[in-house]
Amino acid sequence: MQCAGCGSELAPSLLACPVCHRLVHQARLEEVAATAAGARTAGDASAELAAWRTAVELLPPGSRQREQIDARIEALSQQVAASGAPAKKPAFGGNVGKGGFAATVAAVLWKLKTVLLLLLGKGKLLLLGLSKGGTVFTMLLSFGAYWALWGWKFAGGLVLSIYVHEMGHVAALRRFGIPATAPMFIPGFGAFVRLKQRPASPVEDARVGLAGPIWGLGAALAAVAAYLGTHAPAWAAIARAGAWINLFNLLPIAPLDGGRAFHALSRPQRWLAAAALGGAWLISRDGLVILLGLVALGQAAVGKAPEKGDRRSLLEYAGLVLVLAALTLLPVPVPP
Repeated sequence: MQCAGCGSELAPSLLACPVCHRLVHQARLEEVAATAAGARTAGDASAELAAWRTAVELLPPGSRQREQIDARIEALSQQVAASGAPAKKPAFGGNVGKGGFAATVAAVLWKLKTVLLLLLGKGKLLLLGLSKGGTVFTMLLSFGAYWALWGWKFAGGLVLSIYVHEMGHVAALRRFGIPATAPMFIPGFGAFVRLKQRPASPVEDARVGLAGPIWGLGAALAAVAAYLGTHAPAWAAIARAGAWINLFNLLPIAPLDGGRAFHALSRPQRWLAAAALGGAWLISRDGLVILLGLVALGQAAVGKAPEKGDRRSLLEYAGLVLVLAALTLLPVPVPP
């Protein structure tokens, strides 16, 4: 390449000319800035955030322009993260009594309203991943592996439940303008979405992390509804397995979703999350919940925590563990 300013030859990896310091992608940056300005005028914070995330990859690290855009990304990230908060946030007390259950369950049900509306009215997003050959191919591999173990009905429901969980992450990533790959499945281990940029803050990371279990809970509840309507044992098994998988993902260690949520929790909030796990164990008596609780206690006692935590992440985490733990008790009838 040649610099448009001084004509010097440039290596493909350079972002600025070493001779005249002109930005290599100046023309593209002007286009992105115009897109961001249009999104800002329209009041679309997610679109503006996506534009600036594109721009930051075209600027040299440490440059004044990049520092300015990084600051704008952080501000927009906070705006987008706060935009989905409920109008009246339920209180979460220090105990896990009836009031604590009601508050945390209310927070998750409010979030599920958005998920269910999206599933019903914006199914295009769920079909997005199915347009990618890699996603479909790896889904079929997983489906075949699970079919050999448990039959095609359970295998199909399990793969779809995992897919919905991953698309929850994709939806949150799109909301924050973070580029990422489509879901990819690994037979026997689940699936993953690879991020192409790091989240701007622990709160943003927590929103993306918890979106998966929230959508996964929606899939489990859909399977419960199908079971109640058809009395087919496979639906009960799918709901229970989906609840257990999403509960496991809330283990508060990196890189699992629970670890990403805990990054945004202050130390007192982590103790409250551990208390919620204690309530979840009283509900389910599941050994997995004991493991989650022990890790949460360790994170609360010695883990590095921010001074100011994110209350919404606490409510969502606590509500998820309580509801998912209850779903693991769903009886699965044995087919005749």
